[in-house]
Formats: sequence, structure tokens, C-alpha cells
Amino acid sequence: MSTTLDAPRPRDMMHLATRSDARGAARAVVHLALILGSAALIAVSPGVLVVPAMLLAGIIQAALFAPFHETSHYTAFKSRRANAVVGWISGLPALRNWHYYQQFHLAHHKHTQDAEHDPELMLPPPASFGEYVTRMLGLAYWRAQFEVWLAAWRGDMRAYPFLHEATAPRVIASVRASSALTVALALMAGLVFGWAALFWFWIGPQILGQVVLRLYLLTEHTGCSEDSNGLTNTRTMLTNPVVRLLMWNMPYHAEHHLYPFIPFHRLAEAHHVLKDRLAHVDQGYAAWHRDHIRKLRDGTHA
Repeated sequence: MSTTLDAPRPRDMMHLATRSDARGAARAVVHLALILGSAALIAVSPGVLVVPAMLLAGIIQAALFAPFHETSHYTAFKSRRANAVVGWISGLPALRNWHYYQQFHLAHHKHTQDAEHDPELMLPPPASFGEYVTRMLGLAYWRAQFEVWLAAWRGDMRAYPFLHEATAPRVIASVRASSALTVALALMAGLVFGWAALFWFWIGPQILGQVVLRLYLLTEHTGCSEDSNGLTNTRTMLTNPVVRLLMWNMPYHAEHHLYPFIPFHRLAEAHHVLKDRLAHVDQGYAAWHRDHIRKLRDGTHA
């Protein structure tokens, strides 16, 4: 599908750029409440019912990627400090580092769908059903996080060309701090609450939740055009209010890519302006994955 309409100029969308500490704080409080509520559900779930409780907790924990991403653009809050603090903390449960990701993600925006320069394409989209299953299990994701940790502790980030030499020292210091704090908090929690608690409330939910997040993230650009056209190289997914709540409106992904200065709470308004110009507006994640799996098996995927 191709579009014949141009995207509005950024200056014509600046009326949607107003950021709000109150809107960011309200969404963060809701997210934190859901995390605590899902942890309580794990604690009271009998027998095998603990597994779906862990899955629910994992989905909510993995959805911390949404504020982690939004703060990297300084659009979750009006305050830059609030963005940095909330973003840095929200990455810890999934072993992410905010300063590293910020450089990674800026390069992704600058070189979207450019196979040579988009860091999201360092690992190309799955080309077969087997690759799809392997990717969704999240093994490559966890390996990548530990590789960043190790590179930072070695002080050698040459494997990540999107990191400018001027910013590398700050990223290294930040990764060392976040990885050390994550390990320290894990050890402390294990000693205080017992080592099994680490599995039931963090490791198990993270393993399960990251699978769901892989399914979510794969839809953002897979099958879209491999050029710089923001109307065609990114997908917006129409979904239910629960997903939009958990993901801080990130399903409006094409709108975000075209105008990354628009905060999460105004992306729906941007969609209203752009919906007839976007090449990829899909109707839900399950339907997209069913179609994508069929194409992988048929060998007809893009």
C-alpha cells in the first residue's frame, strides 16, 4: 500500500507538543499500582494458578518499556529530570540502561529501516517460522542486554557504532551503575525475602513478559517500506484501551515516528490528523501475527 498525501510539516503539528508532568505522573502511578497489584496476585494465587498470575505480572513489568521509551524522548513529563529519573529506573527490571538506549533509539529514529545504520536491524526480522519462534522467546534480547553490561565493564563500546565517542564515557558510567544496582537489589531481595521470591516475582514474570513484548515490538516496522518515508516505514496498530494504557499509547507508532516531540497523551489526536495518510494501520496484534505466520510458512513475507 502506498500513500499519495504528504505528512504535515513538523511546525504544523507543534500544537500537540505540550508536555505535562501531571499526565506523566498519573500514568506512572497507574503503572506502578498495576505492578504492585499483579505482585499481590502472585502471592495469593494457589497451585498452578500462579503461572497465569506470573504471566500477567510479566506483561505489566515488560510494559515498563513504554515509559522507558517515552522518557528517552523527554516527552513523558515536562521536567527533563523527571524523564531521566523515571526512565533510568524503569529500565532496571529488564536489565536495560536508559542512557545506552537513548543513543540506540535516536539512531533508530534517524535511520529507520536503513539496514546498514538502523541499530534495530542489527538483528534482521525473522525470515522463517523457526526464526520467528526463536526471536519471540527472547533469548537474543537477554543475550544483548548482558553483552552491553560486559562491554561497559570492559570500557569498550566499539561494538555499538551509534555511540559517539563523546557520549560513550557517560553511557559506560551509567551502564555500570545500573547493572551494579540491579545485581545489588537482586541480592538484597534474595537475602531478605528468600531466593525463590526472586523467581516468582521478577525472573519468572520477566521471562514470560518479554515474550509478549517481543510479539508487540515485531509489529512496529516489519513488512513496512525500507526507506525514509515516515508514512510508509512504520506501522500504527489499532488496539483496545487496555493495551494503549499499558503501552502509554505507543501503538500509535507511525505518529510517534513522524513527530517524536508529541507526548504520549496527545498521540491519539495526531492519529486523527494522519490516519488517512498512513500506509500501515492494522487492526490488532493477534490478526497481524496470524497473517505474518502464514506468510512465513508460505514464504510470501516481505
